[in-house]
Amino acid sequence: MTDHTSTPRTQPARIVFIGAGPGEADLITVRGSRLLSHAQVVLFDALADESLRDLAPDAHWIDVGKRGFSGKEGSDFNGQTRINRLLVEHAFAVGQAYGTTGLVARLKGGDPSLFGRLEEELHAVRDAGIPCEIVPGVTSALAAAAATQRPLTRRGSGRSVSFTTAMTRTGDLQCGMGPGQRADTEVFYMAGRQLAPLARGLAEAGWASDTLVSVVSRAGWPDMRHSMHTVGSLDEASAIHAGRPTLVIVGAGATDIPDQPLTHIALCGEG
Repeated sequence: MTDHTSTPRTQPARIVFIGAGPGEADLITVRGSRLLSHAQVVLFDALADESLRDLAPDAHWIDVGKRGFSGKEGSDFNGQTRINRLLVEHAFAVGQAYGTTGLVARLKGGDPSLFGRLEEELHAVRDAGIPCEIVPGVTSALAAAAATQRPLTRRGSGRSVSFTTAMTRTGDLQCGMGPGQRADTEVFYMAGRQLAPLARGLAEAGWASDTLVSVVSRAGWPDMRHSMHTVGSLDEASAIHAGRPTLVIVGAGATDIPDQPLTHIALCGEG
């Protein structure tokens, strides 16, 4: 790693963390696309749409996407360490070449703040004294809800939503934060390889076996797949969504909209 203390006059370029959205390129925000077009270097995730390159054709694009389970055979165990190092190195290199107009884009699938390892990267950037900005993006849970026309919140029955990753750093299932269900709608990210353990965890957390579950893979893409199950039959989704980024929605947000709109919600104490 370059020793930047020997060149104190070099000011690092600004880093902007951009949410690329959950699928096709046009799901990125206007602000995100504008800043991306000004970048000299782009560090991009595996799930970012390739056509986003058209927004910054002259930039140096670097693939830093992590695939598979971190630490498992065939994956880069030190992937995050490498990404942190590249962010710092390129910020100083671009700053030296372009001065205050320099810009490094860190393009993350979905929204940077949701399961995007943003905290580690912010630590690395701040420790190096590099200015940065975060541009939010559409997360895959919202894309799945939109594509299946199943709102995550429901008047009277779906007042709360929780987002949980079904995976931990070691590849073990992480189902909930303690006993009992935590929200009217629970959304589990990165759940494709964990559907059977997830079904058992949901049952242990108190979800009834006939609770509806919506499973969506590759939300935001033309080849999206959607299947409906229950907590008791969730494992059947494994064959349908095998090898694809998969999201699981449990509870109120998994149900279809009623045939008739709600006209009145009883207030507390109305009986």
